[in-house]
Amino acid sequence: MKRMMLFLLAIVLLFAAVAQAEIDTLPDGEYQAVFRTDSSMFRVSEALNNRGTLTVRDGAMTIHISLNSKKILSLFPGTAEEAAKENAVLLMPTEDEVTYSDGYTETVYGFDVPVPYLDREFDLALIGTKGKWYDHRVSVTDPQPKDGAE
Repeated sequence: MKRMMLFLLAIVLLFAAVAQAEIDTLPDGEYQAVFRTDSSMFRVSEALNNRGTLTVRDGAMTIHISLNSKKILSLFPGTAEEAAKENAVLLMPTEDEVTYSDGYTETVYGFDVPVPYLDREFDLALIGTKGKWYDHRVSVTDPQPKDGAE
């Protein structure tokens, strides 16, 4: 009887995992998605309304975010402790131009962040101009097809 219950539990868990994977998987393409952080100091530029460009290719998701300055020098998909290790592969910035509603244009740092799943928080560490790693929790939600994309 115990074996049968364990077998049934294993089947239920398997179906739950498959269902969650289907929820987290979008068709290949480009989307606009909300990028949320746990800090007012680490956020997407207000010119972009907290949104980044989510790219899905072969089931892998990456979001390009443009931040509000050039003070964050690097990101790491994981914790600050993991980022500080010698062989950690860091995410390096791009220079992005953002335009505010009043027409003012500014060059800020942007990053291509791997997204392990949608609608749930994940770890993303950052290092800024002070040279110290900080832990953050971020999430990517509300993916909408980009204009002209299907």
